[in-house]
Amino acid sequence: MSKQHSRRQVLQGMGAAGATFLLPGKVSSAVPKLRVSGVDVEIQVASVSAHTVRLTVLPINDGKLTEVATNGSLVRSSWGVPITKVREETDPKTVKSGDLNVRVSTDPLTFTIETAKGEGIQQFTVDKETGVVSFATGNSPLLGLGEGGQQFDRRGSTDSMRSGQGGYRLATHGARVPIPWIIGTAGWAIFFHQPFGTFDFTASESKFQPTGRGAALPLDIFLVAAREPATIMAEYARLTGYVEMPPLWSLGYQQSHRTLASRQEILAEAKTFREKKLPCDALIYLGTGFCPSGWNTANGSFAWNSHVFPDPKEILDELHKDNFRAVLHAVILTDTLRGTVLDRCETTRYNAEEASCHWNAHRADFALGVDGWWPDEGDPLDIASRLVRNRMYWEGPQIDRPNVRPYALHRNGYADMQRYGSFLWSGDVYSTWETLKVHIPIAINTSLTGIPYWGTDVGGFVPSKEFSAELYLRWFQFGAFCTLFRCHGRAWKLRLPWGWNTGDPGPVEISNYSGADIPDSSQLHNTQVEPICRKYLELRYKMLPYLYSAVRECATTGMPVMRALWLHYSDDPVAIAREDEYLWGREVLVAPVVEKGAASRRIYLPRGFWYDFWTGERIEGGREITRQVDLETMPLYVRAGAILPLGPIKQYTSEQVDQPLSISIYPGNDASFLLYEDDGKSFNYRKGEWTGIQMEWNDSQRVLSLRLASGSRFSPQLRRNIDVTLNQTRRPIVFEGHPVEVRF
Repeated sequence: MSKQHSRRQVLQGMGAAGATFLLPGKVSSAVPKLRVSGVDVEIQVASVSAHTVRLTVLPINDGKLTEVATNGSLVRSSWGVPITKVREETDPKTVKSGDLNVRVSTDPLTFTIETAKGEGIQQFTVDKETGVVSFATGNSPLLGLGEGGQQFDRRGSTDSMRSGQGGYRLATHGARVPIPWIIGTAGWAIFFHQPFGTFDFTASESKFQPTGRGAALPLDIFLVAAREPATIMAEYARLTGYVEMPPLWSLGYQQSHRTLASRQEILAEAKTFREKKLPCDALIYLGTGFCPSGWNTANGSFAWNSHVFPDPKEILDELHKDNFRAVLHAVILTDTLRGTVLDRCETTRYNAEEASCHWNAHRADFALGVDGWWPDEGDPLDIASRLVRNRMYWEGPQIDRPNVRPYALHRNGYADMQRYGSFLWSGDVYSTWETLKVHIPIAINTSLTGIPYWGTDVGGFVPSKEFSAELYLRWFQFGAFCTLFRCHGRAWKLRLPWGWNTGDPGPVEISNYSGADIPDSSQLHNTQVEPICRKYLELRYKMLPYLYSAVRECATTGMPVMRALWLHYSDDPVAIAREDEYLWGREVLVAPVVEKGAASRRIYLPRGFWYDFWTGERIEGGREITRQVDLETMPLYVRAGAILPLGPIKQYTSEQVDQPLSISIYPGNDASFLLYEDDGKSFNYRKGEWTGIQMEWNDSQRVLSLRLASGSRFSPQLRRNIDVTLNQTRRPIVFEGHPVEVRF
């Protein structure tokens, strides 16, 4: 219904009407302007794609339209000419945007999105006084929203979207990287690009509250509607960017350190990994200031601590000789960061707030052979500064090593951080069973928010009274199936795979933490821990061909590596709501054990048949099962209709091992898999220098076909010996780039 206006309002509108006159016996027909939060506005509707529409409310100040400011989270500022613009109170109108219909009403200010068939998808109502946005919560789980916060389904929660470690339950839920990307598992998703604010999901109608009245505009919302979850993830990547391929070594095991005793200890610990044949790719060193004796002299310093690194170049060379990568901890001592590494830094007027100057401080150490960085802190940074920092650690290393993929492990970020190959970890959590349990849904929601390279401090950062060999092992098993597989924490020697059998927890460093504790020395002579750690380290490295292929899929489609069951079983309400298990790529279901003393684990297997990875038992899905477990077993299942490539055991990712690739077929349905390989370190894959083996399994004919994937290259030195296995029957073959068939 149209709003009634007083004669005073009509007269005030005369100036804007221009040619409107008051004639005897007639009243002006001037149309009032559309206003939100006391400001004249223009509504714009733009079509991003067949599935995504952009809804924008822009303020008009002094007759000029204020454009949406960029904070770095979108890959583009514009998606073409708007399909409609509205500046006045007017009758409702409907426009077509891709496969969607958008109905715009000005009283109240409402956007109603429907399918072409008239099926309702979502509705946004903007309060004209406050700028508060209301939208339908729906009857199915709401997922995404970044790392941390109340888990799993966001319904029923309120979230102030506070970034950093001062947010929701740090001890168990970790740091918060809030990203306003909300997935309605009924078939829609929303990205609130502007402004930033608080979400309230406690009622049937959710509310978005801008941070303040003056911050309500401009309002910029992207609505994605699709029945296929893969389409929703692809649309998010379209908006905020596709992930970059990381160096292959970053997907191996990473061992982190705290207080260092000496040069001898640093090198001896590296040698121990190789002597014990415990696979490891990276050694990470904390900075002094965060511990009594780290790699540098103080927080923010790039000068080496001579007590433990008296000859850093020689030590780095020794580590490289043993095929380790060295990663250094770094902090930022400013609350603002701007620009890029390509900007000019005035050497006579150093400014720590300039990305170019800040990166220059790294370069001398980088030139010595440092392989990666661990940027810590930065909680006060605003969104734009966080993304400048993520970008700096991606583009900075390429100044000196232009064809080497960089590595950086961040504590802060935002939407778009994936474009800079950023890894993320969950912050300074406590070593408790509750922490381990809640990190499974955290992993899922983080991955659904476009951050595929994620992990935790395996074992928990702050040891508590619950810290034990059992908790460490269960966490280690989970870590083996996180994209970031890294152990770190106080009492750091208990984070070594052999640390529970030495009697030495290392420097304790827990006096500042409430409820912190370390195990009694009698528990530190446990012979079970190291062999179980070895089992999962070796499994991680055997799975690298599968994992790296899943990472490539993520980089090209937006589908994460750690996947909510919703992504492949969106018509199964039980699967959608399951928060204690996830898919590792498409084929493998992971069910971490998160209860102390557990002898069994309840697991939901979606429809179809599944194979127990450890025993090969075939089990019908569509139901919950009970799996017996011992201390060394974390349940893993492979779906029927899967092709699973496994490589040989390696001590580091680039090790050349003269053993065949193993291809295991899990029958029951037709299957396909693209095995992706490149050099693992350069950007040459962008020029087509990669090899893909496209595999197809015909279940009824019992035939596996292999061919060179379209767009990839094959050279004679890439000749592959492959063992194909079906139901314990093995067929050795050779792939030389030409089509091959294997019949069973």
